[in-house]
This record gives sequence, C-alpha cells and structure tokens, in this order.
Amino acid sequence: MFKKKYTPYYIALELTLKCNMRCIHCGSSAGYIRENELTTDEWTQVCKEASEIGCKLVTFLGGEPFLRKDWFEIAQNIKAFGMNVSIITNGYALDEKLASQLAELKPYTVAVSIDGAKPDTHDSIRQVNGSYEKCLNSLNLLKEYNIPASVVTTIHKKNIKELPEMRNFLLNKKIAWQIQIADTMGRFPHDLHVNPKEFYSLGLFIASTRSRYAVDEMPVTGAHCIGYNSHLLPNVTISPKWMGCQAGLSVLGVQSDGSVKGCLSLSDEFVAGNVKEKPLTEIWHDSNAFNYNRNFTTDTLKGDCNNCKYGKKCRGGCMGVSIAETGEPHGDPYCFYLYEKKTNMV
Repeated sequence: MFKKKYTPYYIALELTLKCNMRCIHCGSSAGYIRENELTTDEWTQVCKEASEIGCKLVTFLGGEPFLRKDWFEIAQNIKAFGMNVSIITNGYALDEKLASQLAELKPYTVAVSIDGAKPDTHDSIRQVNGSYEKCLNSLNLLKEYNIPASVVTTIHKKNIKELPEMRNFLLNKKIAWQIQIADTMGRFPHDLHVNPKEFYSLGLFIASTRSRYAVDEMPVTGAHCIGYNSHLLPNVTISPKWMGCQAGLSVLGVQSDGSVKGCLSLSDEFVAGNVKEKPLTEIWHDSNAFNYNRNFTTDTLKGDCNNCKYGKKCRGGCMGVSIAETGEPHGDPYCFYLYEKKTNMV
C-alpha cells in the first residue's frame, strides 16, 4: 500500500540541556548537561541526514545553545549542507565575540527570550538577577551587527498583564515577536498557568495588535499553541490557517542525547528512536513512526475535541499542550472555538 512521503521542513535541535538560567516555566527542567550528549561529529551527521530528507531550516535551542563550545562549527556545517539556521537564546551569554560569529554565519534569525516588560518580572521568571538588562544588551548587539533579531515571550499569570508594555517597547524596532503559553511540564507550576479566559484575551491582544499596527511596525504572531478555529478572531499564528499539529509531518526534533521526537514539546513516551542507534533518515522514514499524526483518525480525538466539527483538520490542537494538560494527545483544552462555545459567544 502506498504510504505518503513526508518532508521535515523544520527541525529543532536541543544542542544541550546545560543552561545558565533556571526559568520557572522551563518544560525541560534545563540546567545540567544530559548524559551522553551528542558529539560534534554526531551532530554534524544528524544535520547531513536532515538535509537529505528535505529540511530547510534548523533551529538551535536548549538549555542554552551558546554554552556548547562547538555551536558555531555545527551551525557552519548546517549552512554547508544547504540549510538555514536560527537560534533561540536567553541572551545571557551573547557578547561581541558571539555577535561577530553570528554576523559571519548570517542566520535566519536569533530569537532572544524576554518574559516581561520590567526587570523585576523578567529576572524573577528567569531566576537570574540582571538577566533583563543582558537581554536588552543582546538585542542591541544583534542590531549593531545587522543580525535579524526576534523576541520570544512565554506567557503565564506572572507576566500576562505586561503585554501592552512589551508591545510599546518593541514597536518600530523591526523585531519580530512570537508569543506562546507555558505548559504544565518540567518546572512550571500549574497554578501559574493561564486560564481559558486569559488564553482568549491573549488571542484578542495579538489580533488587535495586528489590526492596529502594520506588519513592519509590529510583526507579532502566536505560536502553534495559540488558536484555533475562532468564529470571531482572525488566525493569529504565522501560518495562513491552522492545519493541525505538524509533529512528524513537517516538523521534527532531536534532543541532545540523540532522542528523536516529532516535536520537542512532546513527552518522552513519544520518542521515535535515537540517532546513536539508527540514522535520522531511517527514523523519519519508518512506517511505524509518528503514527499519532501520520495515521490520525477522528476516533482518537479526546475530551471536547471529540465530535468537534473541526476535528478532522484541527486534530485536537497542539499535541504538546494536550499531553501536558490532559495526559493524552488530540484533546487540547486551550482552544478559541471551545471558549466561544462555552461562553455562548457563538
């Protein structure tokens, strides 16, 4: 029987779990290096095989990717294999030397994580004093070296009210802004999770910002965890419309120990293999891998997603949020349409 061929346009690499911060919302509980993290040569082989299966963009994350001394060598190899590279950093280690290397590398973007409009808010979330000022310095360095910069903000109860101030700060700075919600994983305490009303207000904020400002004034987008199928709000994600979780379809993730997942936001029960034991190309093309999305059927929808008229295409929202909040896939309770239904808005 013919099986559809999938292409991972985007691959996320957790270069290391080592980190110089202890963020309260970190789903990976990053801080210390994993056992048996991949060597430079092993990462280079992963990148080579990523190009062979059609990848176009590789993103470094962690932990803190700049804490790996070989990050630049690995990034250069990615470019040599014909792919682009982006980096998500907490900004604390970024200095003139790193900025100079980045200017040589010419990445697609360097995203700095900023989680508040005030130093006290950001520093308390990141649990490192002075980290907010370091982030601002990092953005200035990126601008000085003409490196495309963006900001990633993870939202929960400690910082959601500071979104308007953050918008004012980023306005007309030519910095793309991605907003996402924290999931109840790793270090993140459930009592800080946004409630459905706050989640919907986040959608309203993004939509109103897009309506109020031109894209060159304030380029803002919601991450894959913010949506879906609203009857009142426009689509707030970067994609033209939500077509369901892309883990194992057009997205792939590799942990620093070589474990492969459709998305790094998924729990370890969704590991499809390890590149130390099997080539990435073989894992990707395995007919039994990533079945939760590749062989999805509507009878796997859970909770309020079951029998939803959008279930077939939506596939139950974000897999990562669904598993973090319910323990099962295909039942993400954070959904614009669901909130509108339950509050009689539609």
